[in-house]
Amino acid sequence: MAILFRRQPEDPARADNSRRVAELIRTRLSLGDDDAVTVSEIACGDPECGGAETFALVMRAGRKTEAIKFKKPMASVTEDDVRTELEGQGAGRP
Repeated sequence: MAILFRRQPEDPARADNSRRVAELIRTRLSLGDDDAVTVSEIACGDPECGGAETFALVMRAGRKTEAIKFKKPMASVTEDDVRTELEGQGAGRP
């Protein structure tokens, strides 16, 4: 007996928010075509997160992967949040 797994259809709003946050990060860090950004949202038990938190990974050629964490749902991440997190981590420096 074969077991088939079907992938759930992607939520268009979630995909749009992921692309939006990734683009905010790409712009803020002046990333090139060879650099990649992934954005994910996970459930968070901490009341400070509002039920979900957002993680972004920045992958640049020849550098270690950088992780960025936002204690809020992906839909709530703003340009100011990206600026604040990146400045706090010193991201973007060689």
